Amino acid sequence: MASRIKEIPKGFHTVTPYLTVADSARAIDFYKQAFGAEELFRVDGPDGKIAHAEIKIGDSVIMLSDEMPGFSRSPKSLGGTAVDIFLYVKDVDQVFKRAVAAGATVAMSVSDMFWGDRYGQVRDPFGHSWSLATHKEDVPVEELRKRTKAAMAKMGQTTASA
Repeated sequence: MASRIKEIPKGFHTVTPYLTVADSARAIDFYKQAFGAEELFRVDGPDGKIAHAEIKIGDSVIMLSDEMPGFSRSPKSLGGTAVDIFLYVKDVDQVFKRAVAAGATVAMSVSDMFWGDRYGQVRDPFGHSWSLATHKEDVPVEELRKRTKAAMAKMGQTTASA
């Protein structure tokens, strides 16, 4: 009797990010250095570019490929990204420093946030935005609402006085 094929492949979760980059081989090397990624495999296209690759960071798989004209373009080609990859890690300060040392640009320095995470944000050399966090506190929903309102009011004051 044949085994049943599962609708979600082993090692995957329901949602899997798929990144398009201008140089997947270099991106894979960066993700290894910055985030401790493990390359699972890659498939080269006839032009020598990476048609599909998979890496694993922590317990999550990320798929990626080089740009394909008429099909997919990278954030650098598009002039930015509207997507942010949120990565929980054991020690956000250490991973943040490692990512910057590997070539990421600081978008927001690491600090303790009102929602209970120690959090910072970097942009990788390929234009993708990464939020890095270590969870420090479970905040009840009502308290989170109060903290969010206070933080938004403070941001409004900062923006108004800038």
